[in-house]
Amino acid sequence: MQPLADFPQNALRKIRFVLTDIDDTLTEKGRLPAASYLALERLQQFGIKVIPITGRPAGWCDHIARMWPVDGVVGENGAFYFVYDSGRRKMKRRFWKTENERTTDREKLGKLRKRILSTVKGSAVASDQAYREADLAIDFCEDVPQLSKSAVQKIVKLFEQAGAVAKVSSIHVNGWFGNYDKLNMSRILLEEVFNTDIDQAQDQIVFCGDSPNDTPMFGFFEN
Repeated sequence: MQPLADFPQNALRKIRFVLTDIDDTLTEKGRLPAASYLALERLQQFGIKVIPITGRPAGWCDHIARMWPVDGVVGENGAFYFVYDSGRRKMKRRFWKTENERTTDREKLGKLRKRILSTVKGSAVASDQAYREADLAIDFCEDVPQLSKSAVQKIVKLFEQAGAVAKVSSIHVNGWFGNYDKLNMSRILLEEVFNTDIDQAQDQIVFCGDSPNDTPMFGFFEN
């Protein structure tokens, strides 16, 4: 991680997109400070597209896409993107899986949920689970006393033993069925909405994040 002050001015002038995690990247102690919101707004005013890339649920992302000064949002670790057209008052919702596939996945995740909670003492379903479309979020420190690293890894192992993908954020372990991640859906959003190939536009994109579930993004983007 390099200080922003060290970012070369000629490179800064090329930036067209800022992709950013939310929890513990934009937020502080679980809340979005005014300074972060203002920074998003100022970026938009300078013509830079701002797109949160988060593990947070569909219900939250609908609100974020509508109400925040952003140009779209990728949610549930790549399960979908939402883009709100304020002029037409219409939300574009693009999911990785079909509605029937998501229904089947939720049934499997429901069984896995019971197994995890009965096996890992102190774990809990995340308080935002009711607003999720595609994944299961297990809280290990947001609204419960912080679990040990070994307990977190046990949750990950239970997901993986069931054939699910598991990613650790700063607050949750998120599990889902499917071969998508934050990077895959970011690629689709930029191509479909902004006609931008991220392989050809590396120098136009900055990504900010802080957690293991951001690894695909850090591994790909140069900035």
